[in-house]
Amino acid sequence: MTDAPDYNATLIERTTITPRLAILRVRPDDESFAFTPGQYATLALMRSAPRQADCEPEEVPADAPDKLVKRAYSISSGSHTREFVEFYVALVGSGELTPRLFALNVGDRLYMGPKAKGFFTLEKAPVDKNLLMIATGTGLAPYVSMLRTHLKERPNQRIAVLHGASYSWDLGYRSELEEMAAQFGNLAYLPVVSRPQDCAGWNGWDGRIPAWLNKTGELTAACGFAVTPDATHVLLCGNPGMIEEARAILETRGYDTGTPKQPGSLHVEKYW
Repeated sequence: MTDAPDYNATLIERTTITPRLAILRVRPDDESFAFTPGQYATLALMRSAPRQADCEPEEVPADAPDKLVKRAYSISSGSHTREFVEFYVALVGSGELTPRLFALNVGDRLYMGPKAKGFFTLEKAPVDKNLLMIATGTGLAPYVSMLRTHLKERPNQRIAVLHGASYSWDLGYRSELEEMAAQFGNLAYLPVVSRPQDCAGWNGWDGRIPAWLNKTGELTAACGFAVTPDATHVLLCGNPGMIEEARAILETRGYDTGTPKQPGSLHVEKYW
């Protein structure tokens, strides 16, 4: 791939989870790049960059082949890692950027924004409260970053990760989260699949995330704590439909996002 003047980073590793899910490790040229777990960074490629073959074709305007297609992606690597910045990415066949990202080979160049951005961090979640991290799909990425960075530092804070995906093989980071939960007694990992009939051998939770929020007894037992505003802060990241439904359920129980000056016990990331 031809290097563009704006390209300032290199793809150094790619882990394929499924043909439409991948973990990308990007090394920025600027070794001083820093971020707070939960933040995001911008990735970009030129419009003239190749797209993955099985994606929908796109006509590039004659006057715009070298314009950058930019999108924001949550960072999944821990903030102590300096060798690379990691991203959990889902392929959108009709999209502008992900078909180009999925066509990259290790060693190829791309653009990465020079600064991390975003406010979906743990700074407003007190360490003396439990944490319930709820995600669908690649909305799991900021939680992976938070756990990789802070789990050892918060041994007395009980944390549960409720992650929903269509199929069991779409549960990215499953092995790592299971290992974390086995190693650290304060973490519970709760994967949920919405299409269990297609997942041979799946014997875990199934259905949709909002439905499990209504099963208060089972949820409390699995988390190891009550999901109430006075005891537990809840984070939401992922599909907008899930966020809307989950937020409505939680608000009936007294959860509130609060204000910038006085944050509440509900923290929401508008993922797309």
